[in-house]
Amino acid sequence: MENRTEVHEFILLGFTYEHSGRYTFFVMFLLLYLASLLGNGAILAVAIAEPRLHTPMYFFLGNLSCLDMCYSTVTVPKMLSGFLTEHQAISFIECLVQLHFFYFLGSGEGILLGVMAFDRYMAICNPLRYTVIMNKLTCLLLAGATWVAGFFHAMMHTVATSQLWFCGPNHVQHFLCDVKPLLKLACSNTTLNLSLLNIVTGCIAMSGFFLTFLSYLYIISFLFFKVQSWKSRWKAFSTCASHLTVVALLYVPVLSNYLLASVGESAKREMIITILYSAVTPVLNPLIYTLRNQEMKSALKKIFSQERLFGRI
Repeated sequence: MENRTEVHEFILLGFTYEHSGRYTFFVMFLLLYLASLLGNGAILAVAIAEPRLHTPMYFFLGNLSCLDMCYSTVTVPKMLSGFLTEHQAISFIECLVQLHFFYFLGSGEGILLGVMAFDRYMAICNPLRYTVIMNKLTCLLLAGATWVAGFFHAMMHTVATSQLWFCGPNHVQHFLCDVKPLLKLACSNTTLNLSLLNIVTGCIAMSGFFLTFLSYLYIISFLFFKVQSWKSRWKAFSTCASHLTVVALLYVPVLSNYLLASVGESAKREMIITILYSAVTPVLNPLIYTLRNQEMKSALKKIFSQERLFGRI
């Protein structure tokens, strides 16, 4: 790959100017990271171990938990080390690798939430055809498509960023290698990069959002016009509540950060928004799905009771 890069490493500034509270932040985000790994790992393990949960809904939920664990791992450890060091250096290649996985996992999660909304639409509006349409092959293809789409979306940004010329300075106003703070340091034309960020990333984000919106529009219409029992309506809504909460937690900060992106936005604002969907949301997702989902709570109780029983034996 031929490029004119003169800067061979970047310095991630992150929150280094918050000297007074950086150790507090370190402990807080370390606990959030560990909670994300434990919570999502537990959901993934339960979805695999419990035969009653071998359904499309929990298959996609397992994929979401896997994405959340990886997403946190790409962003949070680097941020944690930034709280402990004055200047955090990252090589140009390492920066591109982090950028790639940040967009790969983030866009994959956005698409997966749209797929999960489609799954809820099929389960509620087409219950008789649900098991036929959402068979194992369909689920594997849909899940595979989300990972592949996320990978190639990330590759587009990685290649486009690698072609930029960085001649200095090399101080990145962020705790990770994101496209927008890197564009502020580029010495070459960034029009293409901004266009890709606005158009392609915007389309990826909005496609998942609109798929979710349309799915729930059909679900609501079906429940109000085809289902007469309020009990049946409430039961259907309750199965969707967790998913809608997770969608809101992801899409509100992501859309505010990437739609109509510009280079000159506040670095601190970008970092706070990035923390919300890369560090906080992955912790909340397991809580939302376990606290509002009776099947998941029952499976967790069953597994923990079995572990206690084996421990006594």
